[in-house]
Amino acid sequence: MGSGVSGIPTPTEIVLVRHARSVPPTADGPDEFTRPLTTDGLRQAQELVAVLTEPRPAAVWSSPYRRAIQTVQPTADALGLPVRTLTELREWDDGLSFTEVWESHYVRSWANLSYARPGGESLEQLSIRAVEAVRTLVRHNPGRVVLVGSHGTFISRALAGFGVPVSWATVRQMPMPAIYRLRFTDPSTRPTVCGWT
Repeated sequence: MGSGVSGIPTPTEIVLVRHARSVPPTADGPDEFTRPLTTDGLRQAQELVAVLTEPRPAAVWSSPYRRAIQTVQPTADALGLPVRTLTELREWDDGLSFTEVWESHYVRSWANLSYARPGGESLEQLSIRAVEAVRTLVRHNPGRVVLVGSHGTFISRALAGFGVPVSWATVRQMPMPAIYRLRFTDPSTRPTVCGWT
């Protein structure tokens, strides 16, 4: 951590942003990497600038998925910062092919966090990945604010990994976009968490 004027370590803050409203998935694409924000979602991303520039982020990171990048890009532009991507910030690899009845599959996974479909990861595995990705950003940005564009299930499982009670109902109620501020006094400890908007 950096040191403040009084010699007390300056906390590191990770601002997790669930992407704005995105184009729904369809059987014929676009795929998860290229699926963009809707026109309304692009407007929401612009409206986030005032809120997301307020804590003065020193760096902007994102999932490599287009909808996450598009959500934080206007804020990065306003700050004069690049958006850097990190594969570990991607959404849950749920192991599902396209289906319109995906919700029953998600309910099953939330009921059994260790369950993984072939080629996918369990929600337990996602929590491990998400917590490590966040801790990596904390370790590399001591005493700074870092803005992170990501996804609903990723953020939910990161919070769960840090001891915040999260359920499938919580995820279903999370808006697009949503903002969580995680404040760390040390990379190895649990953060204090300010809720979503």
